[in-house]
Parts: sequence; C-alpha cells; structure tokens
Amino acid sequence: MSKKLFSKFTRSLAKIILPLLFKIFIKLKINRRVINYLNEKSYFSNNIHNFNMIIKDLLKDKKIISLDVGAQGGFNSDNFFHKRYEPFFEDILLEPIKSEFEKMPKKKYSICKGLWSSKKVKDLYILDNRLGSSSMYKIENKNFDLHNIKKKNYDDFKITRTIQVECDTLENVLTELNIESLDYLKIDTQGAEFEILQGLGKYRPLLIKVEAHIFSMYRDVPSWNNLINNLYKLNYVTVDWKEIGSHSTRVPAEMDMIFIQNFNNDEGKKIILNSKEKFISLMLIFGQLSLLKVIMQRLGLDYEKFKPFEDKYFN
Repeated sequence: MSKKLFSKFTRSLAKIILPLLFKIFIKLKINRRVINYLNEKSYFSNNIHNFNMIIKDLLKDKKIISLDVGAQGGFNSDNFFHKRYEPFFEDILLEPIKSEFEKMPKKKYSICKGLWSSKKVKDLYILDNRLGSSSMYKIENKNFDLHNIKKKNYDDFKITRTIQVECDTLENVLTELNIESLDYLKIDTQGAEFEILQGLGKYRPLLIKVEAHIFSMYRDVPSWNNLINNLYKLNYVTVDWKEIGSHSTRVPAEMDMIFIQNFNNDEGKKIILNSKEKFISLMLIFGQLSLLKVIMQRLGLDYEKFKPFEDKYFN
C-alpha cells in the first residue's frame, strides 16, 4: 500500500473510531481529561524535531539574551520549551522573594529585586502556603470559582505577611547590567505584567511570553485588554496562547501568551531582520514552524532548509 493510500485509510478509520471513543469517554466522565491531555501533547508536538544543529549554525558563538521576571524555580521552570534548547540562552533572573531567590541556581545575572513602571518601594503580599501566588496586588476570592478553587482550599490563598520590595524599571535594570539588547522576555508576576511592560523603555525583545489574567484573583489588576493593547502600541502581535491553571468554565481564567514584533510593518521588519538569526532560533525553540516559514517568505529570507520539517501541530 502506498503512503498516500495508507494515510487516506487511517484518516477514514479515525473518522469512525474517534466518535465512538468520545462517547465512551463521556460515559466514563473522562472526556475533559483526555482532551486536556491531547491539547497539552499537541501544543508541544514540534518537540519531536531537534533543531539544535540548525540553531548552532545560526547563532555561532552568540547567546539569546533573556530576562526571566518572576524566576521562582529557575529559568524555564515551567518547561514551556524543551530543555535541550536552554544552553542557547544567557538568562537574567529576577526574583523579589529572598527565600525563593536563594533556592534558585546562581547564574551570571541573578537579581533579588522587583520590577515596576517606575523606581519605588512596593508592598509584596506573601502567601506562604502558595508562594507562587504571591503578588503586589491583594488577593480576593471573587473569582476563585472561575479558577476552580474549592472553598476547602481558600485558606491556602490567605495573605500571611507583607514585605517591602525595592523595584526599578526593566530599562534601568538592563542598562545597569550593560545589556544592549534583549531577545526574549518572560513575565510571570501575578498581575504586575502591565506595570512592568510600562518600564520597557528602549528595549524591544524579539519574543515576549507573558501571563494574562482574564479573570484575576487579585484586586485592581489592570484588564488583560489593557495589557494586550499596550503590547500592540509597542508594535507586538499575538501569535500563540496556552491556557494555564484550572478552570470551571469554558473561559480560561488565565493564559500564557506569546508575542512577537509585528512582521507586517516596517518597524517590526527592521527589528526582526537586524537579529534574524536569533529570531529564527526563538521561533524554532517555541515550535512556531509554520508561522516562521510565512514570515521568512514575506521578508525575503531563505527558508529552504526548513521545508523538510513538517509542523506536527497541524497533523
């Protein structure tokens, strides 16, 4: 049987089997778990490709300069991209909670400090039972139901103490470190993302991963619409998002969102072309294979070497 006929046969078989399986999953009350599992596996399906050799050839001896804001657990602790790619990064870690900062692996750039839209001292509300949920905004339970938090667990989200944190702008911190340009920015700060981005200044990362709160657990957090509009004004476009946490409805309470420079206008094209090797590397690392091919074609870049790689996300 030819490859084409086999593919057609398996697709026809799937059309028969999958509806039957789904009915069984519903009966067993595991349909949501199965869908979540498949979504998770599908999201990272391009990890089947190993782009190490291509990225090594692109970067030569250069490193992708990254800033991890809210670096509890260390760089890429959420495994958002495959660990095989971590050596390509020169990571700057910022974590304001001293006890968590001391647990982190020490890097060339590790800073125990907070970020904000201006230089000031801010209150940080600590949740000792869930340190990762500590925030510069006070927590409240009005949206706990949308986050699928049970009443028996409400005590885990109580503020146990308040500490004062020295904050500065992102631009000031990087300038003091003599960092000329930033390639990758990750912000996970439980609601402070909007304020931090106000301090971006002259820096324009090639790719930004930011946590967006659709229904925040924190009081007075700027709307996620404001967050996205601010990034739009900075010439960024959304290219991907992933639900995080637990949800009791079809609406995700929070998401990780990926932004890149707008490749459809001159400003974005210039930034991408000035660092094309790092941009291509980041897009491969984050599994954006199909979009990368489109962008390279539009910008007149040679994408022949990527043609053999099929985007497994769309299988």
